[in-house]
Amino acid sequence: MTELFIDRIDSAVGTLLLVSDGESLCALDYTGCEQRMLAPLRRRYGELRLRDAVDPQGFSSRIRAYFAGDLGCLNGIPVNPGGTTFQQQAWSALRTIPPGVVLSYGGMAARLGRPAAYRAVGMANALNPIAIVIPCHRLVGASGALTGYAGGLDRKRWLLRHEGVDLMSLAGAGAAAKDRGASPLRRAGS
Repeated sequence: MTELFIDRIDSAVGTLLLVSDGESLCALDYTGCEQRMLAPLRRRYGELRLRDAVDPQGFSSRIRAYFAGDLGCLNGIPVNPGGTTFQQQAWSALRTIPPGVVLSYGGMAARLGRPAAYRAVGMANALNPIAIVIPCHRLVGASGALTGYAGGLDRKRWLLRHEGVDLMSLAGAGAAAKDRGASPLRRAGS
């Protein structure tokens, strides 16, 4: 039986469930989504035991620091999300999008060298087991519209605003970029 460590973190977007393997972050999800979080962990590890832990590897402190405004503090958290080779590539690429920047699914597919794979990027995004740290909330539709987020669009909106994204101009910027044949990539304030 594999033993993993779980902590619960109160945040502005609800209580978060953080799971560590003792070295890396394996899952970060929202209370109420435990089954969605546990299913891939069980597929990866088989029978497992979640042991309560306070701030495993200091990860919970870093999550709290992010919510307190230290937007870069998540970059150094080692992650172990599992997944297919493509999912791992997509999730790794998500970590290169800085806070305050959004990218379209098509733009991410192009970054991965597979410009026609925007649907596969969307599927990988939907299956991301480590919310916020692997920032799937930073991907938007080609028009700049906020599209699905497993944690709910209200949380996605909050996270993007917290990171300084101007949501009011995002859809207009996306449409303008699409007219130019580009993928919307906007830094907050630009």
